[in-house]
Amino acid sequence: MSDPITGPAFIPLAASGSDNRFQEAALNVLAKRQSMIASNIANADTPQYKAVDIDFAEALHTALNNVQRKPVELNLTANSHIPAHGSPAPIGQTLLYHQPYQAAVDGNTVEMDVERAKFSENSIRYEFAVQQVGSDFKEMMQMLTSLT
Repeated sequence: MSDPITGPAFIPLAASGSDNRFQEAALNVLAKRQSMIASNIANADTPQYKAVDIDFAEALHTALNNVQRKPVELNLTANSHIPAHGSPAPIGQTLLYHQPYQAAVDGNTVEMDVERAKFSENSIRYEFAVQQVGSDFKEMMQMLTSLT
């Protein structure tokens, strides 16, 4: 396995004939990671802020395992409440704290070059996952239209 912060990783394609649980989980994890990286960038000037990230492979594995868990249900305390059915948290994240190459005087560990690189890489992975889901739906639509 590669370094979770800087090393290369990939999104394997779901097996032929399987449902889209994998793509859904990958999109959820990538969206969460993108949010974390954006938060790091937004806090680049905040004293004592510690840059965080997640291990994509571990988070994806956790998200895939969470699919089989019971959905989240809310307690209804009044008759006018609408029941909500949600899915479990997409990732059980273990935060990884970035060790800066050069320490800042104010204790902030955000390094903009590193965060920009992670943001770009994650954006490309997210776009790839979206294209995969789109092509799956396109194939289904072509198959369904050919049947009629």
